[in-house]
Amino acid sequence: MSQPLETMYLDDVNSALVILDQQLLPTEVKYVPLTTLEQVYHAIHTLQVRGAPAIGVSAAMGLYIHMKDYAQKNAPTSSAFMAEMERAGAYLASSRPTAVNLQWALNELTHAIEINKNRPFLDLVEILRQTAERIMADDMENNRLIGKHGAALLKPGMGILTHCNAGALATAGYGTALAPIYYADENGMDVRVYVDETRPILQGARLTAFELNAAGIDTTLICDNMAATVMAKGWVDAVFVGCDRVAANGDTANKIGTHGVAVLAKHFGIPFYVCAPFSTIDKATATGADILIEQRDPKEVTHMWYTSRVAPDGINVFNPAFDVTPAALIEAFITEKGILKPPFDTKH
Repeated sequence: MSQPLETMYLDDVNSALVILDQQLLPTEVKYVPLTTLEQVYHAIHTLQVRGAPAIGVSAAMGLYIHMKDYAQKNAPTSSAFMAEMERAGAYLASSRPTAVNLQWALNELTHAIEINKNRPFLDLVEILRQTAERIMADDMENNRLIGKHGAALLKPGMGILTHCNAGALATAGYGTALAPIYYADENGMDVRVYVDETRPILQGARLTAFELNAAGIDTTLICDNMAATVMAKGWVDAVFVGCDRVAANGDTANKIGTHGVAVLAKHFGIPFYVCAPFSTIDKATATGADILIEQRDPKEVTHMWYTSRVAPDGINVFNPAFDVTPAALIEAFITEKGILKPPFDTKH
């Protein structure tokens, strides 16, 4: 199996977070250096970097780079350093409101600084770097554990359907929903994968199909409205998806269309699994009704993929980035801690 493309890396010499520009895939592979807070915000907001774990890692790296630059230019007091970090963190957190990993990663950096706030500001910068790099390393290790736990549910020749992109491109590396597929492939277990195109951003077609095909895995791209037909033919044995936030009761937000796939899987008696790092579980959010759903530009529906407009000018467009799948439709959650079932409270 070919190694997935590197999603991002820290170029500390040049004080840059270097990301793979996912807006350009699959036709162009280009790495872009981000050296300012505004550039990191823009990259997250415009989906140059996307996927809940990758968003968290990039925000952590971006905050570190910004605070390193701020400290070098200002020689701040401890209180000024903390105030700027709070401002910058809030700014980054507003770039994508649904993915809990974004705020979680920023909170990790804030906590690391709070317990060391009386140390010199240059020490605080170093602590930020170490914390951001730990978040990245932990994400890669956790993804491999997700792969190991998820692969235990697979058998040779099984058909897997996935929605959106939760592979190596959505994380620091290896992926969440695709991790069991990669792990199975590495261990000689061949599986077939059916990839929903996933409108309106087409992240399944542009990204999931791209990385699975590059890895040499048996992959078939289908339009979103073909999932029922593929399931009815008996080609799908399980559904694996990623997610951006899991409520305490197990309701799960993922790319728009995931709820529909879960309903179909329930109808056809196909197990529906959510793969995610444990940090994606937000115990402070009681149910899916409390998850803020990001609304995106209507032009993604009416203009983006066409040489000319395909919908009437002035038409109303509803374009949520995510929907919420009720916990009752989810067989289990595959995390680095193992295979879990809600509710998620202190016992986890």
